[in-house]
Amino acid sequence: MLQIKSLKKYFPLGTGLLSPRNKVVKALDGVSLEIQEGETFGLVGESGCGKSTLGYCVVRLIEPTAGQILFQGRDILSLKRQPMRSLRRDIQMIFQDPASSLNPRMTTQQILEEPFQIHGLYSRAERRKRVDELLTAVGLEPSASCRFPFEFSGGQRQRIGIARALALKPKFIVADEPVSALDVSIQAQVINLLKDLQSQHHLTYLFISHSLPVIEHVSDRIGVMYLGRLVEVGTRVEVCVQPRHPYTRLLMSSVPGLDSGVLQENVSRSGEIPNPVSPPSGCPFHPRCPEAIDRCHWQEPAEAKISETHSVRCHLVE
Repeated sequence: MLQIKSLKKYFPLGTGLLSPRNKVVKALDGVSLEIQEGETFGLVGESGCGKSTLGYCVVRLIEPTAGQILFQGRDILSLKRQPMRSLRRDIQMIFQDPASSLNPRMTTQQILEEPFQIHGLYSRAERRKRVDELLTAVGLEPSASCRFPFEFSGGQRQRIGIARALALKPKFIVADEPVSALDVSIQAQVINLLKDLQSQHHLTYLFISHSLPVIEHVSDRIGVMYLGRLVEVGTRVEVCVQPRHPYTRLLMSSVPGLDSGVLQENVSRSGEIPNPVSPPSGCPFHPRCPEAIDRCHWQEPAEAKISETHSVRCHLVE
C-alpha cells in the first residue's frame, strides 16, 4: 500500500547573522520501507531519531528534501493541491497530544463535522448522524458531541482524535505516538480500540512509538530508527525475539524490568545520542556500540539481508 524510497528531510539551522553556515539536521537520511495492505508497521527509536518526521512527510504536513512516497503506486510528492486534498481522504493521522491537536474553541460536533465540510460530504442532518456513529465507534456517548475538548479526560480526547481520523473512511492511518501522553491503564484501552477498528474497517497503520513493548504488542512488522536511518527491519519475532543490530538489543535491554540495577547499567554504558548536526563518521551508532570494530569508525554499513523479511545495517551481520 505504501512504498517509501530513499526519503530525506534536512532542516537548515537558521539564517541569522550568528547562525552556523551550511549546517543542517538530517532528520531523515535515505529511509526506504514498504507497508503492506492491512498490516501494522511499527516504527520505534529514541526521541529525535526522525520517527515523527517520517509520519509528517507521509501525510505531507512537511515536504521532504528528496526521495519518493508511493501510495498504491501513486507518487504523493508529485501531486498538486487539489489532487492531494482528494487523496487525504485515504490517508489520515492521529496526533500524539490530543490536548493540542483539538481546537479548544470548537465543540466535538464541530470538530468531527469539519472533515465533511472541507470535502463537501453529506447534508447537515447526515453529518450529525455520522458524528453520532463516529462517537459510538470510539466508545463515547453521542451526547458528548455538544461538549468542548477541555471537558474530557486525556483518553477521551484521544478517542475524539481517532474518530476525526476515521471520519472520511481512510485506508491508511499514521498513528504518531497515539498513547504516549496517556496513563498506562488508558493506553491499553486505546491500543485495543485501534486494533478493533483496524479489523472492522480494514485499516493499514504506520504506528510510531518510542516504547518497544507497545510496538511489539501492536505491530506485524517493525522498523528500528537511529539518527534518521532504519538500522533494522523485520517481523515482530525477528526484531523483538531475535534482534541482530546492537542498537535494537540496547532498546530491548532498556525496557524496565524487575532488576532495575541491570537497566541502569545498560543505559549508562550506552552513552549519549550523538549531535545530529555533526553525526559520527562510518556507522552512526559506533560511539555507543559495545561491539564496534575498526571498520565501523570509517565505513557506513550497507543493508544486509538475513532473510526475506529481515534486514540489518551492521558490519557484524555483513
